Amino acid sequence: MADKGGLSFLTDNIGWMQKTDILMGIGTISVVAMLVIPLPTFLLDFLLAVSIMVGILILLVVMFVRRSFDFSVFPSLLLVSTVFRLALNVSSTRLILLQGAAFDGKIIRTFGEFVVGGNYVVGFLIFIILTAVQFIVITKGATRTAEVAARFTLDAMPGKQMSIDSDLSNGVITEDEARRRRAEIRKEADFYGAMDGASKFVQGDVKVGIVITLINIIGGFIIGMVMRNESFEVALKTYTLLSIGDGLVAQIPSLMVTTATGIIVTRAVSDENLGDDLATQIGQQPRALMMTAAALGMSALIPGFPKISVLILAMGLGALGYILNQAKEEEVEKTKVEEKQAALKEHKPESVISLIQVDPLEVEIGYSLIPLVDPDQGGTLLERITNIRRRSALEMGLIVPPIRIRDNMELESDSYSILIKGVEVGRGLLRVGKLMAMDSGEVTEKIEGTEFTEPAFGLKAIWIDPELRDAAERRGYTVVDCPTIIATHLTEIIKHSADEILGRQEVQQLIDSIKTDYPAVVNELITEKKMTVGEVQKVLQNLLRERVSIRNMVTVLETLASYSDFTKDVGLLTEYVRVALARQICKDYVDKMNTLSAITVDPEIENIVRNSIHEDPIEGRVVGLDPDTHTAIINSLTEAYAKAKKQGFAPVFLVSPQIRSVTFTLLQREVHDPVVLSYNEIVPTVKVNVISSAVLPSAA
Repeated sequence: MADKGGLSFLTDNIGWMQKTDILMGIGTISVVAMLVIPLPTFLLDFLLAVSIMVGILILLVVMFVRRSFDFSVFPSLLLVSTVFRLALNVSSTRLILLQGAAFDGKIIRTFGEFVVGGNYVVGFLIFIILTAVQFIVITKGATRTAEVAARFTLDAMPGKQMSIDSDLSNGVITEDEARRRRAEIRKEADFYGAMDGASKFVQGDVKVGIVITLINIIGGFIIGMVMRNESFEVALKTYTLLSIGDGLVAQIPSLMVTTATGIIVTRAVSDENLGDDLATQIGQQPRALMMTAAALGMSALIPGFPKISVLILAMGLGALGYILNQAKEEEVEKTKVEEKQAALKEHKPESVISLIQVDPLEVEIGYSLIPLVDPDQGGTLLERITNIRRRSALEMGLIVPPIRIRDNMELESDSYSILIKGVEVGRGLLRVGKLMAMDSGEVTEKIEGTEFTEPAFGLKAIWIDPELRDAAERRGYTVVDCPTIIATHLTEIIKHSADEILGRQEVQQLIDSIKTDYPAVVNELITEKKMTVGEVQKVLQNLLRERVSIRNMVTVLETLASYSDFTKDVGLLTEYVRVALARQICKDYVDKMNTLSAITVDPEIENIVRNSIHEDPIEGRVVGLDPDTHTAIINSLTEAYAKAKKQGFAPVFLVSPQIRSVTFTLLQREVHDPVVLSYNEIVPTVKVNVISSAVLPSAA
């Protein structure tokens, strides 16, 4: 029971001590009360000891902190400790003047008699020297440093804030790190601003200490000689020694706090405390230590110098410098060894894996075209390429991988090359500073310029000067700049080669993008392994090869999930997907009247083609026609297409579902961007206008 009671008492006291706000309030009130309420001598001694302890503690804490604002309470503590010392000064003055020679304050008498040897003249001189050092050297310098530090800290705040915002926007730091740095900047500004004002308390403390000491001496003379009838010598010795002791007891803690003030406002930001920084930075200069030791050793030759003391210091400093120099040389040698080892590692057979990798899409440019890429020179090509990738995603549903642009000194200076997987698929010649004018079909008057063939579509065009742009547009020309030419050419190549660009990685990204919102279809098709990512890729490539957008991935995957149980034929699955996308496909080819201009194929041709189809285990559905029949069918299809084009139509071929894919394969090399639809892909709301029919010569 006794143990429990003692533990309870201890716990209660610890809880009381943790209420620092209450203790701080009581302490502040007590300090103010000391100014008017007389203190007993034993309590005065205790509080003077506390004052000395606080001075030592503040000085050591300041030396150990790494950053000045880590001790942000220092300005307030400076004020409280100053008021505390002044209150002790007032209390001790009251007791000295009231008790005179009977005053038995042990700390004050010790400083007055033992520290200064009982000589009031020596004590007074020491007091004056300490006060002068504190006021003229430390206080004045600390005050000026605090003012400058406060000004520079406040001036630097906007720049630091902008740097943090820049790092945050660039992703260099997180939001939490930015918030922490901003808080540190505010703390630093608040600290130095407070120190600028708090340093004035130090100045006032020194001045008041001098005044109080003089009052003690003069007041003591008056009280001792007039009121107590003491002799001049007794009064002088008594009150001077006690006043000097009192002044020293007050000034020594004040000197410690003033020194701490000077240290904290002159500290540079560091990750270590003052002692570690001092040892590290001086230790980095062993030659300075050895040269200082040599100078001390030579000074021992001067007559009258204390040779033993100087030689001991010189030997100690020289030994320290030698040890540090050896350690530095060992560190340098170790660094050289590590560098050699790193160099040996670098000279090992290098990996050539990176050399065999090719980029999915590249644009190589000659050195004269570099300004088109450089934003600092007004180049807009990078922005255009970003727009191309965005448009490809919106129009075709294709994730175009990042496009690498680099200069190639082997190219002609004003030419460019477009590569897919390291193979050139397009090339063009530009004239930087010129504009391209193309005949839009409404040209009223030809404009002067250098004729050339436009690289994207192979059309005739003219290079003109920029000042002729308005004139060319008035005459009916379409005028574009060089970045637009490259961007248009690149766009067309992406459209024609979309199936090559779409890899398994891009397909996986497409699947992952819809898995969050449509997990059921993805789980059924991929997770349950009805189809692999590679098989889905082949279906999507078939669609892109015929310019069918795959943006509606949900419909594509749902269709594959529905029919993959019945067939694994990628060609047949593609046809099912096309039927599911019929409305989307028709929308791209109907006119304003919702009418589809079509070329039909004679049943005889359809029968010949259908009967010649056979399944290849690798190629899929292929057509095996003899050369004469193949030529006759191709001629009939192309003649019907040419006839429809002459009539001003942009026709599509309309065939039965069984031969649609192979008909596209037959036309792919003969007709630019052929469109072949099956009857199943025509939605009921679309009207079909048959403008021509492909028939064999024998049937005709």
